[in-house]
Amino acid sequence: MEFTENYPEIIGSSPAIAHLRGLMAQVAGTQSTVLLLGETGTGKDLVARAIHRSSPRRDQPNITVNCAALPADLIESELFGHEKGSFTGASETRIGKWELADQGTLFLDEIGEMPLELQAKLLRALQEREIERIGGKAVIPTNVRVIAASNKDLSAEVQHGRFRSDLFFRLNVFPVTIPPLRERKQDIRALAVFFMKKYAERMGRKAPRIAGKVMRKLLAYSWPGNVRELENLIERSLLMTPGPVIDQLFLSRHDEYLGTVMTGNRVKTIDEVLREHILQVLKLCEGKVAGPGGAAEALRVPPTTLHSMIKRLGIRKAYPTDHQPLPES
Repeated sequence: MEFTENYPEIIGSSPAIAHLRGLMAQVAGTQSTVLLLGETGTGKDLVARAIHRSSPRRDQPNITVNCAALPADLIESELFGHEKGSFTGASETRIGKWELADQGTLFLDEIGEMPLELQAKLLRALQEREIERIGGKAVIPTNVRVIAASNKDLSAEVQHGRFRSDLFFRLNVFPVTIPPLRERKQDIRALAVFFMKKYAERMGRKAPRIAGKVMRKLLAYSWPGNVRELENLIERSLLMTPGPVIDQLFLSRHDEYLGTVMTGNRVKTIDEVLREHILQVLKLCEGKVAGPGGAAEALRVPPTTLHSMIKRLGIRKAYPTDHQPLPES
């Protein structure tokens, strides 16, 4: 059987998404461990479910454990289970998520948050394909496919001693990096329409149209929260707009602030902020650098200084906002 589904739940037609779908199709039909990497909100859980649904295990359990959502002292019991009386409060035997996922798929979300002491037990379960419940003496054989995900740089976590190198190498069999929304902006329109229809249907109303000026703002925004932020914004805008046209964005002040100072999961550098500001001023000045009404006058810097900054920051003669050439002087 070939596993070449188009993954309709993965919205978009950008080269980055086409590449992602290709990787998913390449690995879905195998038994290999998959490591999903990407910023918060890019849809790692959606990709994990899609891989499971197009795998030979599709009719078997697909179990999720969020390693960041559980206290450190409960993760082992949640993952591997425990026997009755194995610790205070263990009033009955509990089957863990690993055992429940036997013959199926186990999605370990935020794997970078797993405590070091539990990482060794996870490695053993992966390598030996067997587990032991807390307080148990019997070895339980299992057949579990693991898909792990992290928004952290796990190789950096290894270097800092926060993640086991042997576990990292075991998980990193087939790494898949999910692109941030700012690197696939041509997909924003399709995503916005998809979410608009989704939430309008839930509300029992006809999906409103998104005004052109709103769509332009969606395309210009940097989306530090990625697809999840876009989805939340569309739902909020739908709730705030009773009419047939979405003509206003309902970004919170916190969202707007993050959009100016963040890129993905990190703070923008001064040069990045400066570059964006110069590009916006050049757009307002229609590409004019020097002379009356030029960008240098607006920024209150000598034209020679602005030219030097343009060169140092790598601002091209045709900048992406309106593609008008910058004059040489």
